[in-house]
Amino acid sequence: MKGILKLIFLPAIILMAFTTKAKAPYANTYYDSCGIKNTAFQAGEKVTFKVYYAVAGIYVDAGTATFTNTLENLNNRPVYHIVGEGHTNPSYDIFYKVRDKYETYIDTATLQALKFVRNVNEGGYKKYQNVTFNKTANTAVTNDGVFNVPACVQDVVSSVFYARNIDFDKLQPNDKIAFSMFLDNEVYNMYIRYLGKETVKTKYGKFDAIKFKPLLIKGTIFEGGEQMTVWVTDDANHIPVRIESPIAVGKVKIDMMGHENLRYPLTSAIKRR
Repeated sequence: MKGILKLIFLPAIILMAFTTKAKAPYANTYYDSCGIKNTAFQAGEKVTFKVYYAVAGIYVDAGTATFTNTLENLNNRPVYHIVGEGHTNPSYDIFYKVRDKYETYIDTATLQALKFVRNVNEGGYKKYQNVTFNKTANTAVTNDGVFNVPACVQDVVSSVFYARNIDFDKLQPNDKIAFSMFLDNEVYNMYIRYLGKETVKTKYGKFDAIKFKPLLIKGTIFEGGEQMTVWVTDDANHIPVRIESPIAVGKVKIDMMGHENLRYPLTSAIKRR
């Protein structure tokens, strides 16, 4: 149970940042992570998710995750300060208490990550990581030293907001979008595979959605490959509304349950038309 709950909350916070250390280019892949323009979100946005865990087809409400976004200054540069937090429900705390917090500071002009903070408490396991990205030297300065990184590297939270700005209308089903990510002092090459558009019914309501699959690392809970499926709104906001993935025992489902201060009307919500 402990291991399962821990890995339920990792996708709740990161949403789709499951990676592989692949070195070679992928076929039918687009690389476009430098200087992308923000057209999807604004400061003041807040999105809330519910995390469900299922065995034998019965889903249990395991916890909550939220993303908030404020406009701040970092070293005299305007940045989006985005905070992702996840916690187990009180009924689960006695088994495995989770209090996770991830922060990113993103340059408003380029959507490049300038700073990343990870502060997690998972069943008594605590970890704090502070990363500063030096865009001139192409390095990441962490608690453990200085590491070389690609010019356009993202962190696990900034990558989510970068992905929201992808122009999916330019893609064909099975096209891949690749970018690099820095986590735990290593650089990972990740991609998401675009699958097309469909209607998805969630706990919150029914949506016209864009569907894709991120690449997963094979581990003790997740099978390797493209096992996770993500749906984001087929409107200008591109907010995730449903995430599903099988795990070693059961299944994880994450649904968007609330939102505030979106940049655009949520026109993809069928129930609100």
